[in-house]
Formats: sequence, structure tokens, C-alpha cells
Amino acid sequence: MQFCEECGSMMHNQDGEMVCASCGATQTQDSDLAEQYVSTEAQDDSDVIETEEGADFEGKPTATDVTCDDCGHGEAWYTIKQTGAADEPPTRFFKCKECGKRWRGYN
Repeated sequence: MQFCEECGSMMHNQDGEMVCASCGATQTQDSDLAEQYVSTEAQDDSDVIETEEGADFEGKPTATDVTCDDCGHGEAWYTIKQTGAADEPPTRFFKCKECGKRWRGYN
């Protein structure tokens, strides 16, 4: 892995030259590490937690210990995200399986 000398972001190989995805700076590829680089065509985002509006919750785990304030339904999809310090419990983000209302739950 090679990091940008300008901003510190991870760089990727583009036509034999290392390019920073954040600031666009370019560097020559570190020849000592060239054999260790692994390039992929696309990044797998199957484990990314989506919490913003329009996120696809379908297929995520289901909670049955919650009740939607809008429709009263007792099941919701949820994702978990660490929004505070590491010693604090994570936040659960819910989406009602019936009406689609979104809310967050704190443990």
C-alpha cells in the first residue's frame, strides 16, 4: 500500500503511476513494493452500513423488539454503527418493514 505524500490518503495504480483519489497528486510507484500490490477492478461494498435516506435496508437483520411510532408495526430492518466513542454502545438504525419510517435506537 502506498500513501500520498501530500495528504496521506491511500493511492491507487493508474497506468503505472500512483494516483491519490483524494487530492489527485501523483507519485512514481515504489519499486520495492511493486510485487506486493494487488489491484482490483471494483470494490466490494456488501459490508458497508448505509444509514442515509434512500439506503436499501431490505435483506438486513430484522428486529422484533421494536415498535414503529407511525404505524405500530413490530418488525424493522436494522443496521448497527459505532457513532460514539469505542467504550460507548453502538447505535442501531431501524427501517420499519411496513411503512418505511426510519429511526435510531440507543442502547
